[in-house]
Amino acid sequence: MLDRLTVPSREKYWSAAMNNLIKFAEKIKGFLDPDEGKRLYEIAKEAALHGPCLEVGSYCGKSALYLGTACKESGAILFSIDHHRGSEEQQPGEAYFDPELFDVHAYAIDTLSLFRRTLQMAELDDTVVPMVCTSGLAARAWATPLSLVFIDGGHAYETVLADYYCWAKHIVSNGYLLIHDIFQDPADGGQAPFKIYQKALASGRFKALVQTKTLGVLQRI
Repeated sequence: MLDRLTVPSREKYWSAAMNNLIKFAEKIKGFLDPDEGKRLYEIAKEAALHGPCLEVGSYCGKSALYLGTACKESGAILFSIDHHRGSEEQQPGEAYFDPELFDVHAYAIDTLSLFRRTLQMAELDDTVVPMVCTSGLAARAWATPLSLVFIDGGHAYETVLADYYCWAKHIVSNGYLLIHDIFQDPADGGQAPFKIYQKALASGRFKALVQTKTLGVLQRI
C-alpha cells in the first residue's frame, strides 16, 4: 500500500505549482508583481469556467502566463490584445524605454517575438489567442461575452478610457474587470487607471473587491 505520508496534499501541490509559475514569470520582462500575478491566476481560474478571458496589453507575456495558465486548467481561452509597438511611456526617450526591445530596422518597439516565445515555452499556444492590433480595432466587431477583462495597455487617460468603454460592456454578470497600476496617491504613480477604476464604480455596474497592491479588482453586478 502506498504510504499516505508520501502523497503530497492538494495544498502543497498547488503551492509548488504556483511557485514554479512565479519563478517562470520572473524571467519574463514586465511590470507585474508576483502577488498581483497570483491574484490574476486565482480570479481567472474561477472566471474561466464561465467563458473566455481577455487582456489588453500583452507586452512580453508575463500577465498572459498567469491568465493563460488559469484558462488552460479551466478549459477556456485567453484573448490577448497588443499592437506590440510599446505604450506611450515605453518609447525612446521615455521613462520605461527598453533598448533591448527596439527594432532598429523598423525603428520601433517590437515585443511580439518575446511574447510568442513566452507562449511557446509555457505551452500556451493552444490556449492564448494573440491579437496583434489596437484595442479599439479588435473591439469594433466584438460580440463574444467575456468572463474577465484585464486592462493593462497604455496609461494615458484617453487610452485607458477607450479600453474601458470598448470592453467593460462585454463582461458577463458576476464577471471581473481587473485594472493594473491603481495608485490613489499621485506621488506613487499615474492617475489614469485609478480614474477609470472610479468611473467603473460610479457606473453602478461594478462592485469593488479587495485590491492586491496596484491590481484593482471589480466584479460585474
